[in-house]
Amino acid sequence: MAKQEKKMNPFSPNNKNANPGDPKKTPRFGGYWAFIIILAVMLGLQLLGPMGSVGRHEITLSDFQEMVAQGDVEKHTVITNKDEVRVWIKKSALSKYPNIDKLTLSSGSAAPHFYFKIIDGPTFVKQMDDFYKDHPEIPKQIPNTDADSDFLGKLISYLLPFVLLLGVWLLLMRKMSGGAGGPGGPGGIFSIGKSKAMLFDKGTKVNITFADVAGLDEAKVEVMEIVDFLRNPKKYTSLGGKIPKGALLVGPPGTGKTLLAKAMAGEAQVPFFSLSGSDFVEMFVGVGASRVRDLFKQAREKAPCIIFIDEIDAIGRARGKNALMSNDERESTLNQMLVEMDGFGSDSGIIVLAATNRPDVLDSALLRPGRFDRQISIDKPDLAGREAIFKVHLKDIKTSQNLDIHKLAEQTPGFAGADIANVCNEAALIAARKNKNGVDMEDFQDAVDRVIGGLEKKNKIISPEEKKIIAYHEAGHAVCGWFLEHAYPLLKVTIVPRGTAALGYAQYTPKEQYLYNTDQLTDQMCMTLGGRASEEIFFGKISTGAQNDLQQITRMAYSMVTIYGMNEKIGNVSFYDPHQENAFTKPYSEETSKLIDEEVRSLIDKCYKRTKDLLIEKKAEVEKLAEALLEREVLFQADVAALIGPRPYEEKKLLDEEGEHAASGEISAGVPPYDSDVTNQSM
Repeated sequence: MAKQEKKMNPFSPNNKNANPGDPKKTPRFGGYWAFIIILAVMLGLQLLGPMGSVGRHEITLSDFQEMVAQGDVEKHTVITNKDEVRVWIKKSALSKYPNIDKLTLSSGSAAPHFYFKIIDGPTFVKQMDDFYKDHPEIPKQIPNTDADSDFLGKLISYLLPFVLLLGVWLLLMRKMSGGAGGPGGPGGIFSIGKSKAMLFDKGTKVNITFADVAGLDEAKVEVMEIVDFLRNPKKYTSLGGKIPKGALLVGPPGTGKTLLAKAMAGEAQVPFFSLSGSDFVEMFVGVGASRVRDLFKQAREKAPCIIFIDEIDAIGRARGKNALMSNDERESTLNQMLVEMDGFGSDSGIIVLAATNRPDVLDSALLRPGRFDRQISIDKPDLAGREAIFKVHLKDIKTSQNLDIHKLAEQTPGFAGADIANVCNEAALIAARKNKNGVDMEDFQDAVDRVIGGLEKKNKIISPEEKKIIAYHEAGHAVCGWFLEHAYPLLKVTIVPRGTAALGYAQYTPKEQYLYNTDQLTDQMCMTLGGRASEEIFFGKISTGAQNDLQQITRMAYSMVTIYGMNEKIGNVSFYDPHQENAFTKPYSEETSKLIDEEVRSLIDKCYKRTKDLLIEKKAEVEKLAEALLEREVLFQADVAALIGPRPYEEKKLLDEEGEHAASGEISAGVPPYDSDVTNQSM
């Protein structure tokens, strides 16, 4: 049996050719270290001088003449080619000069002890003749003449400037060409037009698979089909079909678009190029288009393969929509992308996968068939999807026996996959903070409150008067939601401060549905206005705590009038245009604008009057809930039912008798389901 060769993972720390940024990789001595060592040696030789002069000390001409007068000088030599005089001291006189170092003392007369500079040889001879004439009692010494043969020092003095310039030039060229990574390294001037895509091939291990992606069953089927296209192209082309050129993953933030692409990279047995839309953008003109060309050039060499572009709206925005916000560099990058996607043949085996949460701003040429043939919708998960996502994220968490995953999924409507992952992590941290052996249901409920409302502010000091206003405010919300037919069922209400400005918090469990009628929306508006109405009824004045409530009902009222055509005077007209971005003109006249404002105000006033009438009728129930909140601070659905009786309207279950999941979704175009209400403090 043949021995199978083990392939090295290019991103493994044990691979010597791994990523140079890996801290575990063994350091490599390249040309930089050799250059630094050679330069240090040359500088040392130049600064220290020739070996024969090590240990010498410099003196002056007068010092030398004084040594001669004392009879301490054994000999002195004039170095003609350096214009200096080297002096040797008699052994008997060495003790008189303690500044002579040990190296010079040990060398005896082999090395000079002192030296001094002169103008030239004849001038020095004349100066000494004058000295001997003035001191006839001193025996005259005739100096030796010699020339220093320090060839290495001279060579270094000539070559050192050129070596320094050459080293600096090589360093700059290496940096501009991308550093140690070579011409294709990041950030280089000469490689600025190169693609920054990260390549995942068969030798690269990706730990994420389709088993880690839950709640996206339909999207996984679409993506797995694309992978199958590349693995078995004849299966489809034999029937006359063509491999799709591109697929666009569309969905809100946090729903798992990038995670699905990572799983695709882990499952696919073909090369996978991954990069972000912002990787094409640079300050230099033409760089984005050059990187697009280089990306598809690399892809053709690796075909069949997949190219994944995350956040493609960074370069794929519609052209010519707004002259003030136009960007020639971005548009040229988009033009090159359009050419490349429509330029290669259908049999090239290159599929472009892109992700965005803003499909409304993308250019129509990018979305036409032949470029992005498919749009894969990735919405927020429904009840069954959230339950599956919880199971995936709870694999590595030690949970208690009383944990009900189905109940957790029911209590987190509207949560995306990233939100659920955050809830699981927060629950584990809360349990660890309490020194528990496992994460239980109470920890998860606290984690949901932490994610929705923010961190609990236990040290926030609230006066009794403010606390009473908050209690009646939240009680007004709870009573309205309890006695309105289409309001969401109450889950929990508390007056414990949370987040940066939230003083009270009420959580509801909205019914998951696609369509909302007028009665449902007006009931939601009345429930949202319950806090403001309760303050006016019980205190005769209003506070700033309803800021968030007013924002919600204003947005909902304008959507009903201008988007959904739910007003008799405005009629069945929708003024919402998703492709009209940053427009300075409205698609209606000033008279219509005035009418819209009047109808919105009238709608809110009617809802507010209805809310006040309901709370006046149920005044005793509001007082009971408010007093209970002041005493306990937190009330659950069972507590509210015990205080004011069961809810008069039968709760619609999320699952029917057969166990099939009911329709789920959110209302479109900016009217979200109000799963929570937060009382805000505005100054």
